[in-house]
Parts: sequence; structure tokens; C-alpha cells
Amino acid sequence: MSFLTRMLRAPNPPYEPVEHRDWSSANITPELVTLFGGAPVLSGVPVSEQTVLGIPAVWRAVWLIAGSVASLPLQTVVESGDGTKQRTPSFLDDPGKVVGLTSYQWKSTVLAHLLIHGNAFLLHVYGGAGQLLGLQPVHPAAVSLEVKNGVKRYRIGMQDGTTREYTDDTLTHVWSQSLDGVRGLSPLQIACNTFGTAIAADRSAAKMFGQGALVTSIAQFEDDVEAEVAKELTEELQRKITGPESAGRVAYVNRNIKITPVSLTNEEAQWISARAFQIEEIARWFGIPPHLLAQTEKQTSWGTGVSAQNEGLARYNLEPWTTCIQERLSWLLPPNHAAEFLYAAFVEPDFETETNLLIAQAGGPFMTVNEVRKVRNLPPIEGGDVLPGAKPLQPNLIPETEETQND
Repeated sequence: MSFLTRMLRAPNPPYEPVEHRDWSSANITPELVTLFGGAPVLSGVPVSEQTVLGIPAVWRAVWLIAGSVASLPLQTVVESGDGTKQRTPSFLDDPGKVVGLTSYQWKSTVLAHLLIHGNAFLLHVYGGAGQLLGLQPVHPAAVSLEVKNGVKRYRIGMQDGTTREYTDDTLTHVWSQSLDGVRGLSPLQIACNTFGTAIAADRSAAKMFGQGALVTSIAQFEDDVEAEVAKELTEELQRKITGPESAGRVAYVNRNIKITPVSLTNEEAQWISARAFQIEEIARWFGIPPHLLAQTEKQTSWGTGVSAQNEGLARYNLEPWTTCIQERLSWLLPPNHAAEFLYAAFVEPDFETETNLLIAQAGGPFMTVNEVRKVRNLPPIEGGDVLPGAKPLQPNLIPETEETQND
């Protein structure tokens, strides 16, 4: 048994810890060091994986896409001679089980790596007979990549300080967009200025609430009043004019007091508007409808408009991500086999629409009554497996052959 097979061999159930499966980002390229520690941006704040995910709109956008795709079944289909596809079992039914990941966790991790870093690296896990049992996601910051003599070589930094090398035979590399066909473009680097501006705005908001003036008004006593008396009068005034129990009441204070409201300056109003614009920019980067990021001021948040946007989300956003994954995973399967994400549950119509469609199809030329009942999780009925529109082939319609002519 080779060293590589022994290192990546998955034990038989019950699963035991696999040897040498830990890595770190200690041995990575200089550009990845910049990426992991914070890319330089015009706003002057470091942009890293952690700081970017600290932006609410980015966190929601990433996990909206990752969670939506992870909720789709990943199945393996085989194409028959007549062009139809049938589902067949494979290791992709649960690709992360051998490394302790559920199917949802595995898919969401892969999507998160693609959405943030533009690359997903999947280490092959083999069985004792050399069969592929699963795929272990590796953090993109732990992987350096180079091409020698037309062959990709991946170097992964391990926790013990060593570096191990892999090729496409032992590691699967998935990316969405690339300019060189070698490594994917990192949204974290490409959009670093947008993210940096949002991070800077969050920090300025924290400083404003922590150190800025947040009072709503200033009370000025026109009479000479000692500091202690002024404090007591101010507290008394505040008790009389604040709180829900004071609504509609008339406040009386036996003093000459001038109340000056404190309002936002033009600069502060522009800052608030800029923060709203940043949400739209982040939605644009990730291709998310703004209403899914709780930005509903400029559009309807209900009805057919949002329904159409959700369909567009599946077609123009989720489908490109799933396509790049399923096409690459299909290379790991036998001929005529392909990986496929099942979108049926995600794009199915509402209950009323689907019910009307099923009623129209029941007993029609495409679906039997029992097939319709199965969709609604209902038991079959007697005689429900026959298509009324299907007619048996009549003997006089059978074309004559040389044998029938002789008979």
C-alpha cells in the first residue's frame, strides 16, 4: 500500500480518525498572506475573511446562496441509450460523511469557499481498495497552486509545519470565474474596496454610538441656576415628557427653560444614505435581490414582483454556482454518469397553482391518477395506473412484414 493511500485511506465503519488530515495556513503564498491578513484598500481598513463576514449584508448574501444550494439534493444520474436519465447511487449522495460532515454542511462549506475566495479545493478520500469514498473541503488560504509542465500542483500547509503536494488525481479544484484557467478570481480581492467602505462605515457607526452626541435636545436655563438644581430640574423635566405614559400629557415646569432639538447634520444624513447604498452594492456583487437583504425601500416586498425575482435568483444566480460544481464533480464519475443538483423543490409553484396543474393532468395524456396522488403523498387507488387517453395497438395497425405475409 502506497504512502498516499495509507494517508488518505478512509477506515471502515464505525469511522475512526483519518491520519494526517489537519492543515493550516502557515505555508501559503505571499498574495494569500495578504488575503488572509487583510488586503490593502482605499478606505485604509484591513479586509479579511472575518471582517467581511462581519458585514451583515455580506453574511446574509453568502449564507443565502450557500444555504439555498446546500438545500438542493445532489444526485448522480446515468444516461441510458434512449436519452433518458435515471438516478443511481454514488459517493456523491453523501460526499462528506467519511470526514464527519453532513450533506448540507459539505455543500454549504464548498459554496462559502467559492463565494468568498473564488476557489474550492476538495481532497480525495480513498478506501482500502483504492475506491473514492468522499471529498474533504480544504480552506483555500491553506492551498498554494502552480503549474509545471502543464500539470497543476497543489501544496497544502499542514499543522506540523510540513507541506504536502497533490495533483488533480488526488485533489479536485472547483472555481467559477477565472482569467487564466488555473485559479478562480477571489470576490474578497476583487470587491475589497466595496467591502472596505462598508467595514469603515460600521466602525464609524460604533464610534458615533460609543463617543458621539446622541441626545435628542439640549435644555438651557435662562435664569441663574446652580448646577445641582439644574440637574434635578432636567431630570424632572425628562420624567414628565418621556415614556409612553407621558403621551398626550401637558408638562409643567416653573422655570424659564429653552429646549433646543438636536437633529442630524447634512453630513450625517448623507452617511446614513451611503450605508443604505452599500447594501445595494453588496447585493449587486453577489447577485442577490435587495429585498432578500431587507432592503425594501425602492421595491415591493410581496406579490408577483418578488416571486419573479425569486425565480430569477434560481436561474441567474444559483444555477451558475451549481453548474460549475456539478460539471467538475462529474469528472470523478464513470462514463455516462453525471452529478446534478435537483431544482424541482426550489422552483416548484405555490400550493394552489400546483394543485390546479395536477388536477388538469390527472388522467390526461401525461400522468395517471396514481402518479398525481403520489405527488401529494397519497396512497394509490384501484384503476389509477391507466392513462385513459392511451389506446392499445390494434392488430390491423401492425405493419406487415415478410413473415406475416408468408403466414
